Amino acid sequence: MNRDPLTIVMYHYVRDLPLTRYPRIKGLCTSQFRHQLDYLRRHYSFVTRVQCLEALHGGQSLPANAVVLTFDDGYADHFANVFPVLHELGIEGWFFPPVRTIRNSEVLSVNKIHFVLATVDKHARLVQEVFQSLDALRGEFELRSNEEYYRELAVASRYDPAEVIFLKRLLQHALPESARDRIVSELFSRYVASNELAFARELYMSEDQVRCMLRSGMYVGSHGYGHYWLNRLPVAEQEREVALSLEFLADVGAPTKDWVMCYPYGAYNDSLLEILRRYGCGLGLTAQVGLAALDPGGALTLARLDTNDLPRESLTEPVEWTRRVLA
Repeated sequence: MNRDPLTIVMYHYVRDLPLTRYPRIKGLCTSQFRHQLDYLRRHYSFVTRVQCLEALHGGQSLPANAVVLTFDDGYADHFANVFPVLHELGIEGWFFPPVRTIRNSEVLSVNKIHFVLATVDKHARLVQEVFQSLDALRGEFELRSNEEYYRELAVASRYDPAEVIFLKRLLQHALPESARDRIVSELFSRYVASNELAFARELYMSEDQVRCMLRSGMYVGSHGYGHYWLNRLPVAEQEREVALSLEFLADVGAPTKDWVMCYPYGAYNDSLLEILRRYGCGLGLTAQVGLAALDPGGALTLARLDTNDLPRESLTEPVEWTRRVLA
């Protein structure tokens, strides 16, 4: 059994940000990705899913400075800007597209929120608009007061100020699904794009692109069907999310034995873990910040680092997370 920590790095948007229509979207510039990759190549050893599983089950141990790169949400960025670089260097990236984005060409609510926040400069104005929407919906839904929502949810994180966190938490999970979807869709149509289908086809990978990456040595795993907070779903809906995502993996030719689950929002619970075990899941990736321990007891709850936790310049001296794993 491998006892050395595994570094798993999480990425989302990777694009030439200053040249895009949404330069304020939170992501990594393509040039910074290349520099970070150079940094990782200097200090780490890239490993594959098969190597991780072998180490987990008592086979050959991973090197002390093993690293895996993971890419959430199935963005076209990953095919255009990430895949060619990884393929050229012989590195296996792990990609996790939600099925709905590819099969239905729907823009996820979380992405609608990202692009609204990247388009509107004054987030305080957005908060007031959302308050007005809540007031208009109170006759239809049982909602708490605006002040209660704000007091509970507006707590700054390590990346976002309180107003932004409030908008994300309120519109991602705090409201009834149909209410939050209506508010998010109205804001997206008002500030970003009225043609959701065209926007989705530009934002996400196609099924053919997923197949191409698989044929070229990349790994594709599950990110659910609809990109829900899976810990908030009833057990039957959790199982449906898992089953539909596995159907998609089988259709595109991805492994469905000892497969990898990447939890949307990093969210899971005991009932979901039990479903994953029944469906033969080998590894599960959370959004908990830290180094992963390949231990059978924690194989479905592996921690990851965010790209922001590592340097974006190739010649940077090893940071604390790197020093922990260097032999």
